[in-house]
Amino acid sequence: MPRLKDFIELHFIIFLWGFTAILGKLITIPSVELVAIRTLIAFLSLALIIKFRKGLFKIGTLPFLKILGVGFLLAAHWILFFASARVSSVSICLAGLATSSLWTALLEPIFTSKKIKPHEILLAIIIMIGLYVIFQFEFDHAVGITMAVGSALMAAIFTIINSRLTKIYPSATISCYEMLGACIGTILFLPIYTSFFAENNALDFSLTGMDWVYLLLLTLVCTVYAYTAAVRLMQKISAFAMNLTVNLEPVYGIVLAWLIFGEKEKMSAGFYYGALIILGAVFIYPILDSWYERRLKLKTSLPASETVRKV
Repeated sequence: MPRLKDFIELHFIIFLWGFTAILGKLITIPSVELVAIRTLIAFLSLALIIKFRKGLFKIGTLPFLKILGVGFLLAAHWILFFASARVSSVSICLAGLATSSLWTALLEPIFTSKKIKPHEILLAIIIMIGLYVIFQFEFDHAVGITMAVGSALMAAIFTIINSRLTKIYPSATISCYEMLGACIGTILFLPIYTSFFAENNALDFSLTGMDWVYLLLLTLVCTVYAYTAAVRLMQKISAFAMNLTVNLEPVYGIVLAWLIFGEKEKMSAGFYYGALIILGAVFIYPILDSWYERRLKLKTSLPASETVRKV
C-alpha cells in the first residue's frame, strides 16, 4: 500500500517532469536529436549506478527484449512531447499530455486483469472535456495538441506495462534497459527523420554551452532520478493513479513556463478553464476511489455477515 511519503515523492517527480518541457524548449537542437542524446546519457548513467551498487544486470533474453520494446514506446513519447512544445507552446504540450489518464482507463483492462471502474472512466471523460475546451479556444495549435495526445497514448501504454515489470525486476534495471531501448529506437528512426522531417535533411547536434547545462539537468535530474523513482513507485501505486496524478504536470509546467517565458506563454481564458477542469478531476480522484473501494468491501462482506446472523 502506498504511504504519504510515496505520494509526496510522486508529486515532486511530477514537478520535475513539468520542468522537462521547458528544458526541451530551451535546448536549441531539434527534438529527435535531443531524445537520442538524452537517452544515451541516461542509459550510461544508470548503467554506472547499477554497477556501482552491484545491482542486477542479467534478467534473461526475453525480458531484456520486452523492456527494450517498452523503450521504443518511450522514445516515441518523448519525441512527440518535445516536438509538441516546439510547434505550439509548453502549456499546450502539457495540457495534451493530460489525456494519458483517459488512455490508461481504456487500455489497462485490456493489458491486465483489472476491472473497469466507472469513476475512472467518468474522470477520464471529464479530462477530455477539459481538453476539448482548450482545443476550442486554441485551435491554431491543433498540430501541437495532436502530438501531445499521441505522446500521452505512448505514456499510458508504457506505464501500464511498467506497472507489471516492476513487480519482477528492480526499477533501476528496468529504467536502464528502457533508456537503451529508447536510444536504439531513436537511432533507428533517424533515416526516416532525415529523409522526411529534418531541416535540410540533415541532423543537428550542435549543442551550445548552455545547451549542455540544460541537457545534463534534463537527463540526470528529470530523467535518471525522476524516471527511476517513478518506476519504483509503480510497485505501490496503480497505473491509473500514477497517470491521473501526472495530470498535475501541466499545472506545474504551465506555472513554471509563465514564470520563465512570461508573455510568450500567456494563453486564452478558455485554456485556463480547460486546465481547471483537468485539475478538478485530479483532486477528486482519491475521494471517489476511496469511496468506491469502501463500497466494494461493504458489498463483499455482506454475505458473510448474513451467514453469521443465521447461525
